[in-house]
Amino acid sequence: MDKSQRTAKYSWATFLANMRIPTYIDSRHAIAHNKVIIIDGATTITGSFNFTKAAQDKNAENLLVIHSKEIARAYRENWFDHRKHSERYEARY
Repeated sequence: MDKSQRTAKYSWATFLANMRIPTYIDSRHAIAHNKVIIIDGATTITGSFNFTKAAQDKNAENLLVIHSKEIARAYRENWFDHRKHSERYEARY
């Protein structure tokens, strides 16, 4: 997540952390504008789609499903590179 999630009254970071899902804030960059899901180490889902009702029903979005272990590995390594300089977000119960 980007640093805007740290100061929002109730953000996705808070939601995930309250569900005890490890959540990290990457303050090194202005925003985190990535939408990536990696499944089973071989399937990568990426694009502009925000996984909201508006994205599904109203917006002009795109979603790409890539079946490639190499692409999945590259996205995973990129995530870990960003996590190295990110800070753990603590839940606000």
